[in-house]
Amino acid sequence: MASKHLINSPSTLVIESLEGLCLLNPDLRLDKDARVLFRPLSSNSSQKVSLICGGGSGHEPAHAAFVGKGLLTAAVSGSVFASPSGKQVRRAVELVHPQNSSSGNTEEGAGTLIIVKNYTGDVLNFGLAKEALGSYPAYANSVRFLTVADDVAVPRSRITLVGRRGLAGTVLTYKIIGELAARGASLDEVEKVGQYVAENLASIGVATGHSHVPGTERGQDVLGEDEIEIGMGIHNEPGVLRLHGSSGLPPPLSEIMPRLVNLLTVSQEEDPERGWVSFAPSADVVLMVNNLGGLSPLELSAVSVEATKVISDKGLKIKRVLCGTYMTSLNMPGFSLTLLQLPSAGQEPSQDLLLSLLDSPAEASGWGWVSSRAPIPLSDQIVSTPSLSTSVSTTKTTSSNDEGARQVVEVIRRACNALIHVEPELTRMDTVAGDGDCGLTLKAGAEGVLSLIQSNEINGHDLPTTFIAIAGVAEDKMGGTSGGLYSIFFSALAQGLRSSSSTPEVNWPSALNHALTKLYTYTRARPPSRTLVDPLDAFVKGLSTDKADFFKSCEKAQEAARATKGMQAKAGRAVYGGGEESEEEMDPGAWGVAILLKAIIGERS
Repeated sequence: MASKHLINSPSTLVIESLEGLCLLNPDLRLDKDARVLFRPLSSNSSQKVSLICGGGSGHEPAHAAFVGKGLLTAAVSGSVFASPSGKQVRRAVELVHPQNSSSGNTEEGAGTLIIVKNYTGDVLNFGLAKEALGSYPAYANSVRFLTVADDVAVPRSRITLVGRRGLAGTVLTYKIIGELAARGASLDEVEKVGQYVAENLASIGVATGHSHVPGTERGQDVLGEDEIEIGMGIHNEPGVLRLHGSSGLPPPLSEIMPRLVNLLTVSQEEDPERGWVSFAPSADVVLMVNNLGGLSPLELSAVSVEATKVISDKGLKIKRVLCGTYMTSLNMPGFSLTLLQLPSAGQEPSQDLLLSLLDSPAEASGWGWVSSRAPIPLSDQIVSTPSLSTSVSTTKTTSSNDEGARQVVEVIRRACNALIHVEPELTRMDTVAGDGDCGLTLKAGAEGVLSLIQSNEINGHDLPTTFIAIAGVAEDKMGGTSGGLYSIFFSALAQGLRSSSSTPEVNWPSALNHALTKLYTYTRARPPSRTLVDPLDAFVKGLSTDKADFFKSCEKAQEAARATKGMQAKAGRAVYGGGEESEEEMDPGAWGVAILLKAIIGERS
C-alpha cells in the first residue's frame, strides 16, 4: 500500500484539486464553500437539461473533471470517501438549474437530472436535496433523480436492502446523456435514455491491494504478494473472491480475466445470486477498461487486450473500447471492467443514437479521445518486421571440426546460464543503484540466445555468424542502453573475426580490440565510469598487454568491476540519481560483464 502523498495538507486537498480544474478550463466556475464545480449555461445555449453528479472525493477524475460541454453541468464534492451534504447538493441545483441560469430556459422539458452512484450516503443526501427543493414550485416537477448501480460482484443475498453499488459505469451514463442534453433533448428524453443505460450496465473491479487515504495512518495490506481480490469496492470495501498466483506473484491476466467476464455476463439462471444484466447471445456491447488509480498505463493496455479477447470468445460483439482512468479509488493498484449492452435492432433508444452520443467529443479535462469505430482483429493491425539476425545470412555452415563447434556452443550455454543464475543479485544491486532492470535485461538476452541454440540457429560452426545472431538477440530481447551496447559490440566482433578469417588461428585480441574501438564510437563512457565498459575495457586491453592471457585478463575485468563499488558514476543512467547509497554497491552492469567473462573463460587449471 503506497502511503506517501505529495500534498500541502489533507484538509485543503479537495479544494486545491477543484481549483486546479478551473485552471484547465476558463469556462468553469467554483463555489468553494459548497465545493461545487460547474459550467454555467450561456444565454444562447440550446441545452434545456442540466446534469449533476457527485459524491466523496478520491475517485478522480470522477466527477469534477467531467464537468464540461457534452458531459456534466456540475459536480458536487464531499471529503475523501464521504458523501457531500444535502445542502451542498441543493446549492449545485440552484447554480445550474436551467430556469435559474443565465439562459433563463423556461420552455417545456427543461430541468435538472441528478445522477447518483448507489451508495447509502449519496442516495440519502442527494435525495434529501431533491425533496427539499421539491417544496418550491420552480423545482417541484423539473428536478429528477437517476441512480446508477452497476456492480455485479456482491451476491443478491447480501444486498437485499442496499442494492448494487455504483461504479465506473456511472461515467458512461453521464457521457451518453450529457451529449444528449447538449443537443437540446428534453428532461423526459434524457431521463429515459439514462434509465436504459443504467439498467444495462455491469461492472466489476479487481486489485492487488488497498488504497490509502491522505492524512490517515498507514494500514497493513491484507493481501499477500501473490494475491489479488475480485470485487473490491471503490472505498476499500473487501471483495468477494481472492485468487493466488505462484512463485510469489499474482496470477496472470489469462487466469483472472475469464473469472471477471463470467461474473459480468453470467445469467440469473446460471447463478441466482448474480445475473444482473441479461446479455443476449451475440449482444453488441461497449467495453470500458478503467484504472482504479495505481495501475500503470503499460499494464492497463495489456488488460484491455486480454479483456477484449475473453469477451469476444464469449460471443459478444464489442462495438467500442474505452481504456483509461475514469473512476478511481485514490491510488488503488487495480482496474475495473464495465460492459454496456447496446440496444438490439428496432429497440429504443437506438444503438446508433447511443454510439453517436458516446463518440461525440466532450469539453472536459477528464475525458480523452475515443475512437468512433469498433475494434478490428489485432491480426489486421500487426505487421511483421524481420530482425537483423534473420535478414543477415545465417547459413548453418558445416565444418569438419564438429568437436570445436560443440565446445563453442557449450561455452555460450555456460555463459547464458551464469547470467540467468545471477539475475536476482543483479536485480537487487540495480534496485539500489538504478531502475532495477539490469538483471532481468541480461536474463532476457541469455534466454534468447539459449532459444537459438535450441533451434540450432546457433551451432558454433561459424563464429562470425554466431556473434551476429547473438547481436540480434541483444537488440531484440534486451533493448535499452545495455542491449544496444551489447549488440554493437557483438556485431563489431563478428566484423573483426571476418577480417581475420584468412588465418588458421582466431586472433581474439585483434577482433576484440576492433569491437571495443567500434563500441567507443557510440558511447562516451571510458573507464573509470561505473558502467559495463570498465570490466570490458580491462579485459580487451589486458589481452593485448598480457600476451593473450585470457585468465589474467579475466581477473583484471573482475577487479575493474569490483572497483565500481564506491565510485561516482560518470556515464549511464546512474549519473542522474543514486548518491552515496547507490555507490555502496558495485555497478550491476559491470558485474554482469565480469560474471559473463568468468563463465566464458572458466578457472585456470
